[in-house]
Amino acid sequence: MNASSPPSTSALRRWLPLAGWVLLCFAAASLGALFMPGEWYAALNKPAWNPPGWIFGPVWSALYTMMAVAAWLVWRQGGFAARRGPLLVFLAQLALNVAWTPLFFGLHRPGLAFAEIMLLWLAIAWTIAAFWPVHRVAAWLLAPYLAWVSFAAALNFTLWRLNS
Repeated sequence: MNASSPPSTSALRRWLPLAGWVLLCFAAASLGALFMPGEWYAALNKPAWNPPGWIFGPVWSALYTMMAVAAWLVWRQGGFAARRGPLLVFLAQLALNVAWTPLFFGLHRPGLAFAEIMLLWLAIAWTIAAFWPVHRVAAWLLAPYLAWVSFAAALNFTLWRLNS
């Protein structure tokens, strides 16, 4: 195939779904932009181990990319019909991921956000368990996400306690 020839149908069938999963994950991420940290967050008492604001963009970009690839790897094992259970669990954790930002930054409810992030943590662990028998690499791709959410839950709890 030369540089001017169109991609093959099989290549499109293989890579277009990956683009769809990436689009879905980053669309979920973009909803968080509606609830920026702002003055309320700036005024909170924070622990010394609170990360600098610039770190969140690169970390979440990497995590959302790994989430998309993980979902795609599972999807490739027979499509949504064959992998309905694990993919529905994935979509549920993605919805919980989206819900945290408006609770914390929008409603300024760190206690409620902490309860929600604990549900998110459980949903991520469940997703990893659901992905494991289908595609182990997909499950492992979610491990950094679980680690980051573990850290975020600890930070959320600390911010709640320091500021209530």
